[in-house]
Amino acid sequence: MGKTYPNPMVGSVIVLNDEIIGEGWHKKAGEHHAEVKAINSVKDKSLLKNATIYVSLEPCSHFGKTPPCANLIVKNGIKKVVVGVIDSNSKVCGKGIKHLKNNDCNVIVGVLAKECLELNKRFFTFHTKKRPFILLKWAETKDGFIDKLRAENDEKSPNWISNVYSQQLVHKIRAVEQAILVGTTTAINDNPTLNVRNWVGNNPVRIVLDRRLKIPINYNLFDKNEITIVLTEKLSAETFNKNLIFEEIDFSKNIPKQVCKVLYNHKIQSVIIEGGAQTLQSFIDENLWDEATVFVGKTTFGNGLLAPQMNKLPIKIEKISDDTLINYRNNEA
Repeated sequence: MGKTYPNPMVGSVIVLNDEIIGEGWHKKAGEHHAEVKAINSVKDKSLLKNATIYVSLEPCSHFGKTPPCANLIVKNGIKKVVVGVIDSNSKVCGKGIKHLKNNDCNVIVGVLAKECLELNKRFFTFHTKKRPFILLKWAETKDGFIDKLRAENDEKSPNWISNVYSQQLVHKIRAVEQAILVGTTTAINDNPTLNVRNWVGNNPVRIVLDRRLKIPINYNLFDKNEITIVLTEKLSAETFNKNLIFEEIDFSKNIPKQVCKVLYNHKIQSVIIEGGAQTLQSFIDENLWDEATVFVGKTTFGNGLLAPQMNKLPIKIEKISDDTLINYRNNEA
C-alpha cells in the first residue's frame, strides 16, 4: 500500500490440479505487473496450458511502462482466467477481458469482487468518480474539542491530544495515502511538516488552503523537501522550484469540489483532510468524503475549538492504549 501509485495493487496466483505453481504481486509502479511475475515464477512453462491464472484485477490490455498482461497470458497458452473485478481505468475497462475471450480463453469475472474492490478503493474512486479517495482525520479531546483557543503570541506548535501510539498510526496512514491537506489556521498555529517520521514509507504530497498567502514563507510547509500545492486566490509572484506549486481557486464558491478538481488534475488518488475544524466540516457538509478516522484522547480542554460534527454511526471502535479510535464510512458520497 502506498507504493504502486498511480497503479492499483494487484496479486496473482497460477494453479494446476489444486496446487499453486506460480504467484506474483505488483510491488511498485514501473515494475512488472502481478501476472508477469506469476508467469515468470513458473519454471516449467509447459504446465501453463493446463493451468488456471487467478488475478485480483482485470489484466491490462495497453502498453504503458510495461507490455499488456492480457497478451502475455495468451502467449503462454493459459486458457482459464479468473478475475476479481473489471479495471475501471478507461485504458483497460473490459478491453483486457475482451482480448482474452477473443483468443479462446475461458474468463470468469466477479470472484471475491467485494474484497477486490475494497483493496483498491482509492484507485476505483479516482477513476469512477473523477476525484481522490477522501479520508477525514482528526483528534479530539474527551470533552469534544479539537484545539485550545490560541492567542496571537502563543507558540506555533500542536496541542497534542492523542498518545504516542496513535501518533505513530497517523504516520502509517500518511505513508499509505498519496496527499494530505490542511487549512490556513492549522498551518499557522501548528507549523506542521506533514511528512512520515514515525513510520517507513513515502511522504505524501502536501496540500494547503491559503486564500491570501498568510502562511510565512519560512514555515515547514515551504521547505521544498516534498511537493507542496498551495490553493489560493492570490498567486505568488515569487519564483519557486518544482516542489512548490500554486493553484488558483475561487474561495467564494464550493471549496471542497474545487479541491477535488485540482487534485484530480494532479493525478492524486487519495488525500487525508487533516484540519482544521472548519476545513473538515466543509467536506462533511458537502458529503464529500469516503472514510473518517477520529482519535479521542483522554485529555480535556474545558473550552476551545469544537471538533467537527459527524452525523454517521461508527463502523468500528477500538482502543489504542488510553485513546479511542473511531472509524466511519460514507456509503452515500
